[in-house]
Amino acid sequence: MIYFDNGATSFPKVPGMSRVMKECIDRYCGNPGRSGHAMSVKTGEEVYRARKSVAKVFGIKDPGRLVFTSNTTTALNMGIRGVLGSGDHAVTTAMEHNSVLRPLRALEDEGVSSSIVSCESCGRADPQAITGAIRENTRLVVMAHASNVTGTLQDIESVGHMIWKINENRDPENRILFIIDGAQSAGCVPIDVDELKIDLLAVPGHKGLLGPLGTGALYVREGVNIYPTIAGGTGTASKEREQPLDFPEGFEAGTVNAPGIIGLGYSAEWVMKCGVEKIRKYEEELISPLQEALLEMRNVRVYGPRYCESKTAVVTFNIASGAGPARLGCEEVSDILAREYGIATRGGYHCAGLAHKTIGTWDTGAVRLSAGPFNTRKEIKTAIDAIFKISKMI
Repeated sequence: MIYFDNGATSFPKVPGMSRVMKECIDRYCGNPGRSGHAMSVKTGEEVYRARKSVAKVFGIKDPGRLVFTSNTTTALNMGIRGVLGSGDHAVTTAMEHNSVLRPLRALEDEGVSSSIVSCESCGRADPQAITGAIRENTRLVVMAHASNVTGTLQDIESVGHMIWKINENRDPENRILFIIDGAQSAGCVPIDVDELKIDLLAVPGHKGLLGPLGTGALYVREGVNIYPTIAGGTGTASKEREQPLDFPEGFEAGTVNAPGIIGLGYSAEWVMKCGVEKIRKYEEELISPLQEALLEMRNVRVYGPRYCESKTAVVTFNIASGAGPARLGCEEVSDILAREYGIATRGGYHCAGLAHKTIGTWDTGAVRLSAGPFNTRKEIKTAIDAIFKISKMI
């Protein structure tokens, strides 16, 4: 199968990753940070090595500020719920994934309010509109670096610096924190947490970092205080009933997914050796011919930014006739691509209903084709030919 569903999870994975995971499971997989015997110590050392490798991808100077999680959704919930309390206000955008919108909605029942900033039809948010929604009680601005629906890249650098400037006139306890959802950009687009003024960064291990499913991480800037959302054993302060607040142990309650984390560390090292800039350039060049070809097709409607430098390696489209509604449903098109052409895509609403309302696909959904660093130009040509043939069915 030709795999163009990297927005859901990357495939294939980094060569050799499964080997190091299997080595952990077969040879030394103790519980890190819990015991003093050789297996536990070895596992702990390898987990710490992975922590350093992942931190390096994002310019994080202190690996101890990187907390391992099971996915980005968990990381975002930890960040959002760990910051906001009754009376607080948050700002986000209409292009967010439900892993941002649903926690904010749930917190409304606990006295938290939020503002959702509208975006352009291509999915782009105006930094001025985001900071313009800030109130006296705003505690958090949370937004995706790249849309999981259209790949639209947001100007988080401008937003981060504008928030930093606003904070200069605020007391430290009223400082606004800036959380970035890096689910679609981590490992695909360069991110430096200091340059972008990011306070918290939530990332998946299994997408752009090319690691195993069930892995993710949350970075928390030095000096930023959040409260653990999960309490339990940490291997430290066992006599105390209160959850420790030290990093990273206090935020990794329970036994961590050591084989997965070690696999993630291996894949992060591979990404760094290749260079995120190089991966970004390759994926942009890879997806551009597909974008251009679909824009020229009579019965194909393409959504999101016109130019590929403004987005990740995603092309989102529908098969439609003229200005009317889609004649072939997005899930039907995705099924045809898989069944008849062996091409994996994703049709539907991509867990981001407001994003679809923004781009005009609230009633139809859309087909998302998302490429990765292991896709080839030949596979892109096959996808172009297949979509052209399907477009002739209406």
